[in-house]
Amino acid sequence: MAHVPAIVAPSADAPLEIGTVDRRAVGAHDVRIAIDWAGICHSDIHTVRGDWGPQHYPLTVGHEIAGHVVEVGDAVTRFSVGDRVGVGCMVNSCGECENCRAGEEQYCERGNTGTYGAVDRDGTITQGGYSTEIVVTESFVLRVPESLPYERVAPLLCAGITTYSPLRHWKAGPGSRVAVIGLGGLGHMAVKQAVAMGAEVTVLSQSLSKRDDGLAMGARDYFATSDPATFETLARSFDLIINTVSAPLDLAQYFGLLTLNGTFVSVGAPPEPMPVQVFSLFMNRRSFAGSSIGGIRETQEMLDFCAEHDVAPDVEVITAQQVNEAWNRVLRSDVRYRFVIDVASLREQAAPTA
Repeated sequence: MAHVPAIVAPSADAPLEIGTVDRRAVGAHDVRIAIDWAGICHSDIHTVRGDWGPQHYPLTVGHEIAGHVVEVGDAVTRFSVGDRVGVGCMVNSCGECENCRAGEEQYCERGNTGTYGAVDRDGTITQGGYSTEIVVTESFVLRVPESLPYERVAPLLCAGITTYSPLRHWKAGPGSRVAVIGLGGLGHMAVKQAVAMGAEVTVLSQSLSKRDDGLAMGARDYFATSDPATFETLARSFDLIINTVSAPLDLAQYFGLLTLNGTFVSVGAPPEPMPVQVFSLFMNRRSFAGSSIGGIRETQEMLDFCAEHDVAPDVEVITAQQVNEAWNRVLRSDVRYRFVIDVASLREQAAPTA
């Protein structure tokens, strides 16, 4: 067991502070990773504040992790010391159920083990990537292609795979028309990936304030959903709609934008239920679906795809000392488009002075 520097939430409503977390000794199948970059996800804030259920404190969050291998267990075969690697939203699963055997560990029938705030197989509570090190079983570690900009990799491990998985599942590609609702941390990844897949992409946002950004990312059109004329102009226009916002929507209004056999997929998760008028799905045989992250195999595929097509998130690099302000800015939607913590700043702050 090792105590390593970390950014810790002492309670649901206290500011984050510098502390330590415990990391297990490296087992036969484990990889010890020195974390270099840690992305900030809105899920981190929801979790710490108890929005999605009670938590065990103190808690270190962060499930967008990029680093390098510093130690491997005796039975590890896929990684060597020095490799650039990543860890995403889960660090274990049962490995035995039908979904796990199909490579869909995110839908483990017994529940996958989240990177933070989850009960691990040894009974401890997992602690996340706002820290200098993490120990993860080999099968849940991703290889990071050398061509990806290192400081921009971390958000791919959550935001990137969250949008890539439904785009792949619903076959976005040449000839398909895709709409992305919201141009935030998730939305800007959905736009970039769908464009790289060859789809014709339209952004649907509350306002036109980010229009230039969306078009620069490859979107063909950009419409304001605050304008009622948008829903008349775009009626029956899209084969696939990816909803990335975590706010309630008038779903029937958006379903009207779908073509025959079109699908509306939500990856954003508003805290309150959204009513569905079933009759609005009958017309054009529309579908309403949800999607989580991807499995390990698909996440590796996503990293390789992004490397091949030069797709990476737009990030703002911050220090460990700026995390509380960064969280406040996330809540104000004041980030374009993802914060990434330079973990070297955490090591420096935690290092003993002479």
